[in-house]
Amino acid sequence: MAKLALLAVIASLLGAVSCELSIYAGYGFSRPNPNLPYPFPFPFPPAFPPASPTPGLRVGYYTHKGRCPQAEKIVREAVEKATAGEKAGLIRLFFHDCFVEGCDGSVLLSGPDTERTAFPNLSLRAFEVIDAAKAALEKACPGVVSCADVVAFAARDASYSLSSGRINYRVPAGRYDGKVSRAADTFLNLPPPFGDLNLTTAMFAAKGLSQQDDMVVLSGAHSIGRSGCSSFPDRLPPAANSSTAMEPKLAGQLTRTCSAGSVNVPQDVVTPDKLDIEYYRNVLSRRVLFNSDASLTTSPQTEDLVEFYAGSRPFLRGKFLGPIQWNHDFEDAMVKMGYIGVKTSAQGEIRKTCAFVN
Repeated sequence: MAKLALLAVIASLLGAVSCELSIYAGYGFSRPNPNLPYPFPFPFPPAFPPASPTPGLRVGYYTHKGRCPQAEKIVREAVEKATAGEKAGLIRLFFHDCFVEGCDGSVLLSGPDTERTAFPNLSLRAFEVIDAAKAALEKACPGVVSCADVVAFAARDASYSLSSGRINYRVPAGRYDGKVSRAADTFLNLPPPFGDLNLTTAMFAAKGLSQQDDMVVLSGAHSIGRSGCSSFPDRLPPAANSSTAMEPKLAGQLTRTCSAGSVNVPQDVVTPDKLDIEYYRNVLSRRVLFNSDASLTTSPQTEDLVEFYAGSRPFLRGKFLGPIQWNHDFEDAMVKMGYIGVKTSAQGEIRKTCAFVN
């Protein structure tokens, strides 16, 4: 299955090479030559890390047997001190961690050619929040709580805060920290912003995540945070005669803003600091930054789900149910994602410091 998923991603990547050259350069690609088969300049990892069938995670892991009863409280207190931007970064950090090497804290490791140094991760933030929580945990319960679990707890607490308490779920814990972190692995495993629906779907499927139950749901996290202009040059200026082209007024505003140089802009221009269903309304009105978001309207199945979450259906078809349902679906998808590639004690460790292996 892993080989089939890898082939699906390669095929999708080959079909997703019509973006502007600047975005290729950003993701490590050379300028495409339309007269030649598209080359991949980086080595493929041997396979995607599979979701662990029995990873041994459990809710209340640190209260069980008195391991570290205050663990989740300590992480929550660190997250409460964070800014809205850092909280958005914590949710993104969890996603980027789980999709590369599994949910094992590998994205936190520092050093040359680690995941943190790869282009898709250069804009990651909130490492300081994780470090502060881990330092407090080491004082309270030395050598007990993994950095991978800190990231998972922090993403939940950030989701709770940014959704004004509408999103809240119990986090199965007991992860171990990985010892491997390679920059090259990020390009194959992290869905790029210029991807089309087929590519993004294939990359989620490779992690055991479905298109409708997980991919469309988790994409809603793009209702928070900011993005660099370098992540969507393929969207400016908007393509003519395209059903997914960026809304002209927003495109004009971003063209003027981005011409000033390296600029970060809100991913959601309406409610930039709220984790809510405004993202889905933005998709329908073509007020989204990334092609991967805009492409959700290119399939009847995904477009129907976007309309449901946006509250755009008629009353009898769930106008008010969709926005409420998204909160619950997001909770379920975050828990499911947290099972990807979980390490056992034989494969990992409990780091003393999140940026370095023991």
